[in-house]
Amino acid sequence: MNNTLEIRWHGRGGQGAKTAALLLAEVAFKTRKNAQGFPEYGPERMGAPITAYDRISDEPIRVHSNIYDPQFVVVVDETLLDIVDVTAGLREDGAILINTSRSKEEIIPSLKGYKGKVYTIDARQIAMDTLGKNFPNTPMLAAIVKVTGVIDDDTFLNEMEGSFKHKFAKKPEVIQGNMEALRTALKEVK
Repeated sequence: MNNTLEIRWHGRGGQGAKTAALLLAEVAFKTRKNAQGFPEYGPERMGAPITAYDRISDEPIRVHSNIYDPQFVVVVDETLLDIVDVTAGLREDGAILINTSRSKEEIIPSLKGYKGKVYTIDARQIAMDTLGKNFPNTPMLAAIVKVTGVIDDDTFLNEMEGSFKHKFAKKPEVIQGNMEALRTALKEVK
């Protein structure tokens, strides 16, 4: 499983971390990769901390468990840094991606000594600017694709547009905003 990309998502119920993990697996599958995207179920209530996972590989994936030593961690809500050990098991040759308006230097003290790469993006602001609502999962999805390089940008955008057209068939007015959120996030991840 050395060539398997493993990602752990941390968010709160209602922020779309589970949906983003599932969309990433779907897009990876459409690009002829083997993929798993799944949540870890706990207390199912709005605002409660949730965890979701992705595995993506060019080889068949035979492991069906949670991910304990991910290469990448996505933190959809920075308030979780104070209540969840988001760096637990995170490999130092990987990276953590955090939704925050703060600088990387301001975030590092909250990462319990993690020495790997730290990426930030203000997904809340991108969502507000492009969607008019705080739906950080769409920008976070694009940002982790950029950070990992698992799918090239153009292929990712084309596949996501197809997914959005299917998902939002009865609400086509939201497709443009979601696509703009993806494009902006691909450019703004730091």
